[in-house]
Amino acid sequence: MRRFTAGIWVLILGYTLSQFYRAFMAVLSPVLRTELGASPGDLAVSSGIWFFCFAAMQIPVGGWLDRFGPRRTASSLMLVAALGASVFALAQAPWHLHVAMGLIGIGCSPALMSAYFIFARNFSAREFGTLAGAFVAVGSLGNILSASPMEAFATAVGWRVATWTLVGISLAVAVSEFAMVRDPDRLDDSHPEGRLGDLFRLRALWFILPLFSVNYAASAAIRGLWAGPYLQEVYAVDSSMIGYATLLMGLAMIVGNSLAGPLVGLVGSVRRTILMGTAATVLVIAALWQLTDVSLAVSVALLTLVGLSGASYVLLIAHGRAFLPAHLVGRGVTFLNMFSIGGTGLLQFASRPVYQWSSATHPPSEAYSILFLFFTVPLALGLLLYFLTPESPDD
Repeated sequence: MRRFTAGIWVLILGYTLSQFYRAFMAVLSPVLRTELGASPGDLAVSSGIWFFCFAAMQIPVGGWLDRFGPRRTASSLMLVAALGASVFALAQAPWHLHVAMGLIGIGCSPALMSAYFIFARNFSAREFGTLAGAFVAVGSLGNILSASPMEAFATAVGWRVATWTLVGISLAVAVSEFAMVRDPDRLDDSHPEGRLGDLFRLRALWFILPLFSVNYAASAAIRGLWAGPYLQEVYAVDSSMIGYATLLMGLAMIVGNSLAGPLVGLVGSVRRTILMGTAATVLVIAALWQLTDVSLAVSVALLTLVGLSGASYVLLIAHGRAFLPAHLVGRGVTFLNMFSIGGTGLLQFASRPVYQWSSATHPPSEAYSILFLFFTVPLALGLLLYFLTPESPDD
């Protein structure tokens, strides 16, 4: 934390917004259904669009980071996020939410990678993992703010006023990023020009990418999309209870990311720590599949554990970073992030027809049980393939 400059702290604010925007619809789901007629399926599409637009931007963002640096890249695109939040505040129909979330996804696309680019250029591979985990842990406060605080604020002032407040915050962050972020030194001419195709020649990444595609998907989709409808439809809880449950998930995510670095030191291996963390996530979501309607307390506890055990992302990005040469850092970390966010968006889109089919043919508890099984299977497959990944470039 002492290594964080003023510019890094401003980037943390941008990442906090990114975490907030991808999850805040969960607590707004009741009012969006009432006022706009937005069903859980509609919100699944909006959320999926956020992740798809975010993922699609990773390749150009990687090039822009290498060419223009994080200062201009992060600040310029945060203005697009502010535009998207404006569209959300003015929404009159579910498809307006789709447009808004797409713009917000584009605007948030460099939020994390700008900092990771600076860490990768200015610090060693070992320091990268610790700094990356600390950055995500602090920025995950966005998850907290998007839960019960957002529910309380939206209830007090109305969801449209609350969203206009987000517009103002996004504009302030964009200006601050432009003023305070400092780009790392450019590479000298001794380094070759990085090309996207070079990444496909790094064989070690081949078996990291499948797990990257599904590791974050389950916790992100459950926290940001399905937790609210699940608790509402199975247990008939109100928005305050949804806010409390998602707050616990957000707190657990912060704890998990904070423990990532120390756990690697304790276990002695990034790879083994990822295997253990992912296996725990598989078991927890499988428990949700089997214990969908046992009790509200059990469900909230399992949702919290999803947040805690789903924090392997920072370790995966650190493991992948170890295989990237200096001239491919910008494109490399965004390429890895593209698979993570793209896989998340794909599973969110796919979760909509799964939910529609299951809810049409089964009672709510069984419908959500099927949905949790849908998230469990690809995560287990990704875990199996990850066993083929070496510990380091020398293995």
